[in-house]
Amino acid sequence: MSEPLLAVVVTGLSGSGKSTALRVLEDLGFYCVDNLPVALVPRFIELWEASREEVHRVALGIDARERRFLEGFQTAFDELRRAGVRLEVIYLEASDEVLVRRFSETRRPHPAAVGGAVEDGIRREREALREVREVADRIVDTSAFTVHELRAAFRDMLARADARDLTVSLVSFGYKYGLPTDADLAFDCRFLPNPFFVDELRPKTGLDQPVADWVLGRDDAQEYLRHVTDLLAFSLPHYRREGKSYLTIAVGCTGGRHRSVVLVEELRRRLAGTGVRVLVRHRDIDR
Repeated sequence: MSEPLLAVVVTGLSGSGKSTALRVLEDLGFYCVDNLPVALVPRFIELWEASREEVHRVALGIDARERRFLEGFQTAFDELRRAGVRLEVIYLEASDEVLVRRFSETRRPHPAAVGGAVEDGIRREREALREVREVADRIVDTSAFTVHELRAAFRDMLARADARDLTVSLVSFGYKYGLPTDADLAFDCRFLPNPFFVDELRPKTGLDQPVADWVLGRDDAQEYLRHVTDLLAFSLPHYRREGKSYLTIAVGCTGGRHRSVVLVEELRRRLAGTGVRVLVRHRDIDR
């Protein structure tokens, strides 16, 4: 082979968007195979290697509800990596509330509900897939994603896979909407004074300069940023040395519109000269 095969395995909870993700990957130039039994994954790679097709990126949608998947996924993944395949396992999930709504809108029964409530099926499936989630290279919570945002997220992940270097994803969020499930590090800035209680700043966001000036103009915000920056200056080289290619850093305030947005943008600026690739997402800024 002129270059190693990049194989992206898309799996996760029912209703979390696996079919949509595969369509996105197909649009991005991947050769996609959906619902491939896990026992056939090594055989599929063998057939690919024996062919003369100039295909170097494939995406495999694997239905994690299959019993054989739960019994043999780790063995199959290990075989692929030993064969020199660059394997990326992406696990999709969403909140219970969102999953219930999606199944209600489509009027499909949950595959793990076995005649009971959708909520029961979701709970059973989460528990059954716990070990799969633990070995995933990337966990993506699709609860708040539109199709366009999902496309952007996968484009970023694939850029990470191609770069083979550390990518830092900075995410602002509101604690009232829950902690991002894919966060490796989380910083709480709710102790800082809140622009929400300033009449002229309330309708604005942390992307507006008056809000940024108000937050960053305070000594406690500057001291907090110094501590966070020092921690990252110490830890990022260690993450890179360990071989970690993707690090998600979440910064949260109450609603995710003001303080956390300002701090994420400032951290973006401070990390710009450190040699890491920086991505930014403001999860709750429009809520």
